[in-house]
Amino acid sequence: MTSVINVNLPEQSYEIAIPSVSHANAPSNLDQLGQHMANLKLGKKVLLVSNPTIFKHFGERAIASLTSAGFDVASCTLPPGERYKTLNSIQKLYDVALENRLERSSTMVALGGGVIGDMTGFAAATWLRGINVVQVPTSLLAMVDSAIGGKTGVNHPHGKNLIGAFHQPRLVLIDPEVLKTLPMREFRAGMAEVIKYGVIWDAELFAQLEASKRLDQLRCVKPELIKTILISSCQAKADVVSKDEKEGGLRAILNYGHTIGHAVESLTGYRLVNHGEAVAIGMVAAGQIAVELGMWKKEDTERQNALIQKAGLPTQLPAGVDIEAIIEALQLDKKVKDGKVRFILPTQIGIVTITDEVPSDVIRQVLRGM
Repeated sequence: MTSVINVNLPEQSYEIAIPSVSHANAPSNLDQLGQHMANLKLGKKVLLVSNPTIFKHFGERAIASLTSAGFDVASCTLPPGERYKTLNSIQKLYDVALENRLERSSTMVALGGGVIGDMTGFAAATWLRGINVVQVPTSLLAMVDSAIGGKTGVNHPHGKNLIGAFHQPRLVLIDPEVLKTLPMREFRAGMAEVIKYGVIWDAELFAQLEASKRLDQLRCVKPELIKTILISSCQAKADVVSKDEKEGGLRAILNYGHTIGHAVESLTGYRLVNHGEAVAIGMVAAGQIAVELGMWKKEDTERQNALIQKAGLPTQLPAGVDIEAIIEALQLDKKVKDGKVRFILPTQIGIVTITDEVPSDVIRQVLRGM
């Protein structure tokens, strides 16, 4: 049995497929990849993109599934890590696409976390002016967030995701079983995005997370809650993207915690903190900014921060990060409009607002307290 969440868009709607029932003899969703893609009547040529670690775990299974469904499969592995999310990596993808004569009916399949998903999506968006892409996320963060919604791109040396395009996938295929190989730190990183959905959209999800004794390790989270996390988070993302595909308004709320988070990632060279850890720090900052501006109750920000800590995520700025450098980096954020930094700030659990009226002195004050 599979839960199907629809992302309804004017030009190209698609499905997020999540197994809803697990039993001993049930085929893995990953092993059904070829059949899912065959049902979409995609062209026969496929380029599977992964990193060496993920490919070692799941690459052969994915290729076997695709081959058995009649696809002609080539593969390409790229180095793991945010610091490799560059145009140089995209060039390697283009070279393999050319070597294998990918056509406009061909498909790139992203088998990996957010970095692989973002790069594969961008390569697919720009190869032959746009070919199919299918997202098969293998990290919690990618499953609940980055694989959905069509945001693709790479980093510029001076800022995260400054080079990119909107390019919606034809399918997002989620298999919770692959999370068993996910390092604990990466699981925690994904929980940051899950907590985000609780704050911005789904107060019930937030309450369910609060009721869980632990959130810092997969083995400590009940399978029923994992399924709830996946379905609720994906539904929240699908709802928002369906209402605002290209971030003209509402979709900006998905960036809660990301404004300061991206600055912290960039200033630490994508080595000291990962994306989820940076988002956690950004949520703490945004929550406190909302308190300072009289928009959010102090007890609500304390609830949020307690949940972040329960997930084993940081609530303090990394040592040595210069606050003025963060203020300066905010000006390079993609959401800046007319020189004003746009913040997503909570007003209650499950509801946020978008504002560009946050004084720099308030940002400084909050960051100094972290």
